[in-house]
Amino acid sequence: MLTDRSALHQRLDKATSHLETPIAVVDLAAFDDNADRLTARAAGKPIRVASKSVRCRALLERVLARPGWHGVMAYTLPEAIWLVRSGVTDDVLVAYPTADRTALRRLAGDEKLAAAISIMVDHPSQLDLVDQVAAPEDRAVIRLCIDLDASWKPGGSLHVGVRRSPVHSATQAGALARKIATRPGFRLVGMMSYEAHIAGVGDDPPGQALRARAIRLMQRRALPELLTRRAAAVRAVREHADLEYVNGGGTGSVATTSADPAITEVTAGSGLYGPALFDAYRDWRPTPAAFFALSVVRRPAPRIATVLGGGWTASGPAEASRLPTPYLPEGLSFKGDEGPGEVQTPLLGAAAEQLRPGDRVWFRHAKAGELCEHVNELQLIDGSTAAPAPTYRGEGHAFLG
Repeated sequence: MLTDRSALHQRLDKATSHLETPIAVVDLAAFDDNADRLTARAAGKPIRVASKSVRCRALLERVLARPGWHGVMAYTLPEAIWLVRSGVTDDVLVAYPTADRTALRRLAGDEKLAAAISIMVDHPSQLDLVDQVAAPEDRAVIRLCIDLDASWKPGGSLHVGVRRSPVHSATQAGALARKIATRPGFRLVGMMSYEAHIAGVGDDPPGQALRARAIRLMQRRALPELLTRRAAAVRAVREHADLEYVNGGGTGSVATTSADPAITEVTAGSGLYGPALFDAYRDWRPTPAAFFALSVVRRPAPRIATVLGGGWTASGPAEASRLPTPYLPEGLSFKGDEGPGEVQTPLLGAAAEQLRPGDRVWFRHAKAGELCEHVNELQLIDGSTAAPAPTYRGEGHAFLG
């Protein structure tokens, strides 16, 4: 789906002209197109939507109603409970281990929740925590998923990828599965491995040719090792449990991960919004669908326009790739010694000469769902009209706040 930026600019301005900034919007045409393209890339394997990248119930429901999408990957247990109780889904995998005793107590005391939610584990001590909250004989059976570390360890102390689970080898995965099988009150139903160094690292960073070549070389060497190790881990775990699913990947690796015979489902979420970080990917780039607008409030110099706000920086390493991108009108950039500020952001460039107080500048966030932590609602753009949909924040939830 090609984006005519001038036409998009006019459409966003028209659809939101009655609203005050800051405004965050999602273009439904681009959102739906991205969903369909991700489905095609999954090649018949179901996609579990990563709620962390969406953070809006209306949009989670929208994508789950489309063919090829099934289930939610949540980022906290309280969020998973809320999504089930509000009817968004009856199939949630919590992507990270939990230490929320209140949420565990709710899960253990509700058969419906326990049947719908799987929690993540990578060590027996996490099972001990559940037992401390609710004894096995006094609770519903808790569904578990093992997190297999997908990072690449080519030799010595070299580690490529995120520091996630301590379960790295097939032997370690099998040993944990065996321990779970001996523990009453638990049922091992899934295994997950997120190849962050492949799915989450763009292989074509703008203006960094040498780094791009290094990333591509790393990914070419890391993938075969992961495929072999993951297959062995699945076999080892299946000796002790009848797995319902083996989950893997992210938006940046949907096609690659779905081709792995050991995988039964893939995860995607960021690709629905098409944030700026995905401009650094060669294989597939989603259409930008999510934007936020700020108003110009002053002109300190002929080629500078200053907007109110703007410091919507994404998580991750403190580098330029985590900054929002001025997108509409084209030709704007940040002032090097200021960048995007909490209260004001000066923008440079030829396009700044045409901007006046009251005009809008549209930005793209570096990441996807984090945009929703800045606003209470998203404006869903359908053609030239806008309709509000509350974000998690707008519904009173800050699950990591």
